[in-house]
Amino acid sequence: MTIDTLRFATAGSVDDGKSTLVGRLLFDSKSVLADQLEAVEHASRNRGQEAPDLALLTDGLRAEREQGITIDVAYRYFATPRRRFILADTPGHVQYTRNMVTGASTAELAVVLVDARNGVVEQTRRHAAVAALLRVPHVVLAVNKMDLVEYAEPVFAAIAKEFTAYANELRVPEITSIPVSALAGDNVVEPSRNMDWYGGPTVLEHLESVSVGHRPDDEPARIPVQYVIRPQTAEHRDYRGYAGQIASGTWHVGDPVTVLPSGRTSTIEAIDMLGKTVDTAWAPQSVTVRLCDGIDISRGDLIAHAHSAPAVTREVSAIVCHVADRPLTVGQRVLLKHTTRTVKAIVEEIPSRLTLEDLSQHADPAQLTANDIGRVLVRTAEPLALDTYAESRRTGSFLLIDPIDGTTLAAGMADGIG
Repeated sequence: MTIDTLRFATAGSVDDGKSTLVGRLLFDSKSVLADQLEAVEHASRNRGQEAPDLALLTDGLRAEREQGITIDVAYRYFATPRRRFILADTPGHVQYTRNMVTGASTAELAVVLVDARNGVVEQTRRHAAVAALLRVPHVVLAVNKMDLVEYAEPVFAAIAKEFTAYANELRVPEITSIPVSALAGDNVVEPSRNMDWYGGPTVLEHLESVSVGHRPDDEPARIPVQYVIRPQTAEHRDYRGYAGQIASGTWHVGDPVTVLPSGRTSTIEAIDMLGKTVDTAWAPQSVTVRLCDGIDISRGDLIAHAHSAPAVTREVSAIVCHVADRPLTVGQRVLLKHTTRTVKAIVEEIPSRLTLEDLSQHADPAQLTANDIGRVLVRTAEPLALDTYAESRRTGSFLLIDPIDGTTLAAGMADGIG
């Protein structure tokens, strides 16, 4: 039996218990090594705690352990007999929302925690909006600290109703609500004896059973060229290959291709992978393709299937999550990094900024500040082969970068091209 892999991220407001939930998930699923548990027990004793603080299993930075908060994205890998997991535990503080963008950008599921005593707060809405914008297909609402509200079903029901209504407005495809107590272990790995009114899955049961992945054939075939291989040896004198990770889709020997932005066409002559020649390859494998024609191709070009090639444009409309401390302003000159290609660009317009409370649009804000979500129009100095984010999360996304010091300013998701 083939065991698949689920990439998921946890998010929520400060002190909602994300790290404790993750620690409980690792501990109760027997995914903690003995030396890790010993280190956590030692750190907990130094804090005057009798029981091990499971949050320390993910709060790995010294600054995090000293402050008792999560700052960076903590990645953890674990497995059960049914599935492998890659987990990103993201920060709750509003100033670290940018890290949630990083953690959720490749996730297939997001677990959003809510403190049962506080309900849905602004940061909950922000994380739900980010998950929706990043097109995370599955969202789990974990209503945590149910032990502090006496495991009351009405409290859980009210929070689940409010969050579900908000997420539906964001067009989140699937929402699952689970009442939990990460500290006590209720409904994390084992079903809770304190909430017999709840008949749904535990967090782990849902993670193990949720449908993940997609057929590579469902997305257009794309290979961003990372490196041109031309060995200078007598044996391989005529070898010319184009190496990169397949961003999406499936490739076959004999497929017609269009190289963008030049628009030149050819046919795949061979596909090399791990020292062998193969007939077929698919995302996210790393390959070297050889073409039948000796056309000019360099790093940053995009090899696309000729029957589904994207449009080439210099005008990009996108939703962006602003992640820098300095603002993004109209008229600002930036670098736009798309797959392996980086071009100069200018922010021509910022038509709107999203208001998280009611999902309304604030028109013409003139600038976006840290953690703002808004729409931008960008004009590039050179043409780009860009998909919309709805078509491909990989080739429809980009970064805006400060050309002076290389600081990442915003993460963008294209929704229109000129």
